[in-house]
Amino acid sequence: MLRFLTSFLMVTLLGSIAFAQDGLLKRLDNGIDAADWEAVGRLDLGGHGFCTGALIAPRLVLTAAHCLYDSRTKERIDHREVQFLAGWRNGRAGAYREVRRAVVHPDYDYDGTVSSGRVRNDLALLELQQPIRNTTIIPFSTAARPRPGDRVGVVSYALDRSDAPSLQEVCEVLAQQEGVLVTTCSVDFGSSGAPIFRFEDGKAQIVSVVSAKAEVHGEVVSLGTALAVPLALLQAELVAGKGHFQSDGPAPQRVIVGQRNGPGGAKFVRP
Repeated sequence: MLRFLTSFLMVTLLGSIAFAQDGLLKRLDNGIDAADWEAVGRLDLGGHGFCTGALIAPRLVLTAAHCLYDSRTKERIDHREVQFLAGWRNGRAGAYREVRRAVVHPDYDYDGTVSSGRVRNDLALLELQQPIRNTTIIPFSTAARPRPGDRVGVVSYALDRSDAPSLQEVCEVLAQQEGVLVTTCSVDFGSSGAPIFRFEDGKAQIVSVVSAKAEVHGEVVSLGTALAVPLALLQAELVAGKGHFQSDGPAPQRVIVGQRNGPGGAKFVRP
């Protein structure tokens, strides 16, 4: 599908000035700038790297499914090794939470070939051990998918900016195809699972989750997962009692924030 998607984008982007119009990343490393984004956090993956996640309910974090897989073994990471650091910046978080349960889209295939299905299903929902009830950490609502030409934004961590999130408030939706959202938002390793927002009446609503990045005519685009149907499915999975890690061994030792993580970061697609 990515071959077809890339061909589609090449046609779409001819004569476009979308990239030139995009806003620069703004580092959110102080309380004033970060105030509206405290519910975005870093997901530390127990020595496998880190991703970005966002709180959508006091106990629920939305991220990308591939963040819960070990790129070396292709196996699921025990989510008991994962820690959500809400509003993490400059060595401190507004809340620290471990993960009780985690569900990934049942049709997601980490080790499969890159396809629209893989990106479309690249969604995971984490249930925290304890809810986050903090007047400064307000869960985000979700909204219907945007249309091509709409302006969106993304808040994410990345390999070279892991100590504080960055906001790109102005990027553009290029296409919505087979459940895959294509945008000009800037993403890098660690940005996987980052929320893509639209802004309605001054409020940010999550419309997608960063899954991957690709190149078109030498320009980087991001690929996001549509939310509505996949998110409802994941919520139903949790209600049904799913999401417990199946293991016969003892609980793994959790890596504490501040210890050296592996060279990981999230995997991206570069066709």
